[in-house]
Amino acid sequence: MVNLAVIHYSQTGNVHRMAKAAAEEAEAAGAAVRLRKVAENAPPEAIRSNPDWVAHREAVADLEEAEIDDLEWADAVMWGTPTRYGVPCSQIRQFVDQTGGLWQRGGLVNKVMSTFVSTQTSHGGQETTILTMNNTFYHWGAIVVGIGYTDPAMFELELGNPYGASHIANAGPVNEKNRQELRIQVRRVLEIAAKIKGE
Repeated sequence: MVNLAVIHYSQTGNVHRMAKAAAEEAEAAGAAVRLRKVAENAPPEAIRSNPDWVAHREAVADLEEAEIDDLEWADAVMWGTPTRYGVPCSQIRQFVDQTGGLWQRGGLVNKVMSTFVSTQTSHGGQETTILTMNNTFYHWGAIVVGIGYTDPAMFELELGNPYGASHIANAGPVNEKNRQELRIQVRRVLEIAAKIKGE
């Protein structure tokens, strides 16, 4: 059994819906899954300025926060982040910046890493955000897994990009195309993690 951690930050719910879909797909495929949110670091006044932000924080209040132990436990990690000016959000980076001890012990070597994103607009930095996350994974000695054009649906349904599942908020809520892209990504992550683990 592959241990998969789905670690994400979501401001108003789009990335959370993607993370939940990824977790459900992985569980259906037989993986042990930990769905985790990272800690919030935005000031309360910023959160209060957006009713959707407030509502989402209340909706996921009981969801466990990610810990370094989740990375140690995992054979694979799927990261979900909104894009901030073409790079991952500060909440994800804050969590990543706490991994120094585990990294120094070699505890992230050969773990599978993969990222999915949501942006407000088309061409809003989806690919650069994923590639920025990959820079960290290279330092860890982890195995970066994208979707690639590994499934005919990537062509037939014109699904996102080969780097990782992506959603555009202005185009509407997370939909079946997004879920299909996540299915392909989850399948790839689990397949490669299982090979590395020797199952």
